[in-house]
Amino acid sequence: MSKRYDVTALGELLIDFTENGQSGQGNPLFEANPGGAPCNVLAMLTKLGRRTAFIGKVGDDMFGRSLRDTAADAGIDVSSLLLDGGAHTTLAFVHTFENGDRDFSFYRDPGADMLLREDELPEDRIRDTRIFHFGTLSMTHEGVRQATKKAVAIAKDSGALISFDPNLRPPLWASLDDARAQIAWGLRQCDILKIADNELEFMTGETDFACGAETLREGYPNIRVLNVTAGADGSYSFFDGGSVFVPSFKLGGTIETTGAGDTFCACVLNYVLEHGDDLDGEQRREMLRFANAAAYLVTTKKGAIRSMPERADIESILKNA
Repeated sequence: MSKRYDVTALGELLIDFTENGQSGQGNPLFEANPGGAPCNVLAMLTKLGRRTAFIGKVGDDMFGRSLRDTAADAGIDVSSLLLDGGAHTTLAFVHTFENGDRDFSFYRDPGADMLLREDELPEDRIRDTRIFHFGTLSMTHEGVRQATKKAVAIAKDSGALISFDPNLRPPLWASLDDARAQIAWGLRQCDILKIADNELEFMTGETDFACGAETLREGYPNIRVLNVTAGADGSYSFFDGGSVFVPSFKLGGTIETTGAGDTFCACVLNYVLEHGDDLDGEQRREMLRFANAAAYLVTTKKGAIRSMPERADIESILKNA
């Protein structure tokens, strides 16, 4: 049965204030970039021709309305994005280090994205998608946590594949034990997992990627596509027959890494939509090369939603690398 949407995502839509030089008085300048991991994923998928929809809540303020318009301009269906007049849109201030890595300071107590309720979920839209994607920023507080869990249950019941990105942000959790418990819940639900190297260590205690991945595969046999991102080094895919590693593209010009993991995740979901989730080693290598190339390109610009690369630019990287 055909479905209206290829991928529907639930979670945060926020402003990433990224450093952009100094004023004449020597004060830091920040650029207001639209972001939020789930919507970043959808923005890349629309670049690849996929039909996407977003479920979430922003403040009925200048930032929330701007984010709604930006996501719509990116081709994402935002008819299930709610505006809340009682809370502000979440803001994240991003400090970028010389190597492109980042540190986040969040203004979110509460942010409108935390206030999504179960009774506000568009159940028909959730049932009408091939893949449902979520992360853990919609699981940090009880109300939106219950909404997220209900949405995942609806999606699973409708036959959708479940995609999960832990996207661990320690400052947003009351305790890391709570973060670990909610990530474990997400791991039990998903068919497709994108997990960063630090998150793999956080959940398994292993610094060796192969050992950590094996721990996850033994504990969560439901995961069909298990990918580990290792920052500037590259990415791995682990499966019954072994593993595949593809190095990152180091072609210079990196400005910051915001959105790189989300871009990678989107390309993986696009590959699964094309080929299914029963992938052999060579298919996984092809999948990782495309995802790594796209992730590299987004690091050469600031922000994420407005910085997603075109398919032709990704293919050019692959052809000439």
